[in-house]
Amino acid sequence: MKIAIAIYDNFTALDAIGPYEVLSHLPGAETVFVGREKRPFRTDTKACAIVADASFDEVDRADVVIVPGGPDMQAIATDATLIAWLRKVHPTTQWTTSVCTGALALAGAGILAGVEAVTHWAAMDMLAQLGAKPVKERVVMRGKIVTAAGVSAGIDMALTLAAKISGEKFARAMQLAIEYDPQPPFDSGNAQTASPELVALVLQLMTGAAAPSA
Repeated sequence: MKIAIAIYDNFTALDAIGPYEVLSHLPGAETVFVGREKRPFRTDTKACAIVADASFDEVDRADVVIVPGGPDMQAIATDATLIAWLRKVHPTTQWTTSVCTGALALAGAGILAGVEAVTHWAAMDMLAQLGAKPVKERVVMRGKIVTAAGVSAGIDMALTLAAKISGEKFARAMQLAIEYDPQPPFDSGNAQTASPELVALVLQLMTGAAAPSA
């Protein structure tokens, strides 16, 4: 099973690494990080980078595709190279997936046209503008298309997908292996439960983070 994780400059590390940590352990899995060139791509913190071992031109098929998100939503939705690759590889996949704002790339490629999907809560309106049907769920599976909400939801998505591919027992074992047992210290991980002041602060921080690359 070939698993291709698309990366690009300014992507969010956990969006990619969370699913990688789960799905790379699938029996027979061959995992590759793929980008427009074979080189390191820096994450949105600039403090770390992941190396793309293959270019988009070198990967013309995959069983599973994962598209992580990042703070620059407009850039993700209009990345011509990434979108062209998604249009090429999507017909070959068993599963086409995204985490967080990675759904905007799927939508930009036309893959989510009329399809129920989820993204980061701050990008739901943009997802709708791109033709998808936003739904407020942690993981949304519609046919072979699987989308996850913001950042940490990528682990939920990967475990859900692992259960579909290799069975629930395997997925439960992986959850135990990575000790995925969320017990958040605060009840502020959802825009519906967080205070309006906190939501406004996060939106301000996200806008500031996206400004340099925009």
